[in-house]
Amino acid sequence: MPAAAFDDLSDVYDAMIDWPKRLAHEAAFYRRLFERVGCQSVLDVACGTGRHAAMFHQWRLRVEAADLSPQMIARARQNYGEPAGLCWVVRGFDQPVAASGPFDVALCVGNSLALAPDAATVERALGQMLSAVRPGGAVLVQVLNLWRLSEGPCLWQKCQRTVLPQGETLIVKGVHRCGRKGYVELIVSGLTDPAPWRSDAVSFLGLEVEELTQMVLRAGGGSATFFGGYQEQPYERSQSVDLILVANK
Repeated sequence: MPAAAFDDLSDVYDAMIDWPKRLAHEAAFYRRLFERVGCQSVLDVACGTGRHAAMFHQWRLRVEAADLSPQMIARARQNYGEPAGLCWVVRGFDQPVAASGPFDVALCVGNSLALAPDAATVERALGQMLSAVRPGGAVLVQVLNLWRLSEGPCLWQKCQRTVLPQGETLIVKGVHRCGRKGYVELIVSGLTDPAPWRSDAVSFLGLEVEELTQMVLRAGGGSATFFGGYQEQPYERSQSVDLILVANK
């Protein structure tokens, strides 16, 4: 995705997610993984506004957090500063990582990898992540499981009234599937009179266990384990909300 697609949505992105609830839901999964690999350093290759990276830094880990969007990185710096052990970088997830590693864990969560334009970009991104971690380290990817969605109708997930810098705002978000692609539909409307509003549709890929496994193996990964959620439940293609990959190097 072009960086410009997200540059003016950082306020909306932060506002429409219940971050304390989300991080509390995911934290135990990360802690178990980090403990298994003896993690002291983390590379977050699509960090958004930096919520995960800041949490990992609070756990006394060295963190490098990158995002293609300069506005997302600017907001992360504004929110968390750049203390020792926490570094923010403008970089796409399929671009080479500078010699600041190797890292113990590289991760790409929040459905970010599925926003790649094609499978070749996904494979390049996985290759860069595996190259950035040490032998014995791990790569973690979380994407939405497209295949649980019925084709066609939009599943509306959120209708939220909030206050943004421009004033009171209504955010409506939905997701639907069309063939092998999914679409996130976003409507953002001011509640002033007259009410400015905008709509966006962002496409994402439907990724499969077998293709991800082959990509990992071609990139030098040793094994690939899949989960259907952050409680480490088994992945079920027709039912799981998430597709979570843990690849060991």
